[in-house]
Amino acid sequence: MTVTRRQFGRAVAGGVAMGLCSRSADKTLLAASPRDLAGEVGITSSSLSGHLVAKPKSGQFSMLDLPRVMRDELDMRVIDLNTSSLASMDKAYLDQCREAAEKAGCKFTNLKMNQRNVDMNSPDEATRRNAIDIYKASIDVASRLGCRWARPLPLPELPDMKIHVTSYQELADYGAERNVDMLVENYGWMQGDSDSVVKLVKAIGRSVAPCPDTGNWNDNDIRYEGLAKTFPTAVTCDYKAKAFGPNGEHTQYDLQRCFDIGWRAGFRGPWCLEHANRDRKTLFRELARLRDMLRGWMV
Repeated sequence: MTVTRRQFGRAVAGGVAMGLCSRSADKTLLAASPRDLAGEVGITSSSLSGHLVAKPKSGQFSMLDLPRVMRDELDMRVIDLNTSSLASMDKAYLDQCREAAEKAGCKFTNLKMNQRNVDMNSPDEATRRNAIDIYKASIDVASRLGCRWARPLPLPELPDMKIHVTSYQELADYGAERNVDMLVENYGWMQGDSDSVVKLVKAIGRSVAPCPDTGNWNDNDIRYEGLAKTFPTAVTCDYKAKAFGPNGEHTQYDLQRCFDIGWRAGFRGPWCLEHANRDRKTLFRELARLRDMLRGWMV
C-alpha cells in the first residue's frame, strides 16, 4: 500500500499525541523523544564513510553537499554527525555547513565525539584534562552547528566510575551553558550490561539522556532487554542495521522488534539510520528501504 506524505504526517501526529498523553503523568518521559523530531527518520554520517569526504571525486560528496543529498536523494532531514565527518573545526567552515543544512531544510541534531586516543577516565590528571579540553572544543562545534546533543566515546575498558561520572558531569555542565546536552550510548564497555545506560544517566544526574544503539549489544538477550530499559527516556536513537542477505533479510537481529520496543516505550524519534555499504547505489537503496520500513511501522 502506498502512503502519501499527508497520510503519513497525520498518522505520525496521531501516534505522537497518543504517546504523549499516555506519558503525561511522568515529566521525565515527557522530556524524552523531542516533539519537533517525532516521526523523523535521519542518518548518522558514519554510514556514509567513503562517500562523504573533504575533497570529493566522482560519485562522492562533501559535508557542504550532504544536506542537499539528504533532501533530494534520501528524502530525510535529520543528520547525526560524527567528528570524523567534518573537514575542519574552523568557525567559517562550520557556519557554511549550518547554512547548507538550513537551506536544504535539514537539521544537525547530534555530534558524536569520536576522537581516538582520548581518555576522560584516566587516573592521570593531565591525560584526563586533555580529553576534557578536546571534548569541550567539540561541544563548541556542536553548539555552532545547532546540535542539541553531543556524545563522548565510550572506551572498551570498564572505567573508574567515580572519575567517569565526574568527567561526564563537567561536560554536561559545559554543554548546558551552550544548549548542548550529553548523550550516553551503549558502546564499548557498556555493551554487555543491559542496565549500563540507565545507570550511568542516573549517576550523571543532569543535562544527559540515553541514545540507544540497536546494534551495539553483545547478544540478542542483552539487546532486547537493554532497549526495553533504555528507550523510555531516550531522546534519539541510532537505528543500526548490519549486512543484508541476498533477499533483503537481516539475520543478526530482528529490526522490527527493536523498533517495537522503542515505540511501546513511547519513543517517537528521531530514528537515525546507521548502515554502511561501499557501493553508493546499494547503500542508498538500503537506506531507503530502512527509511520506508520505519515510516510504515510508525503509521
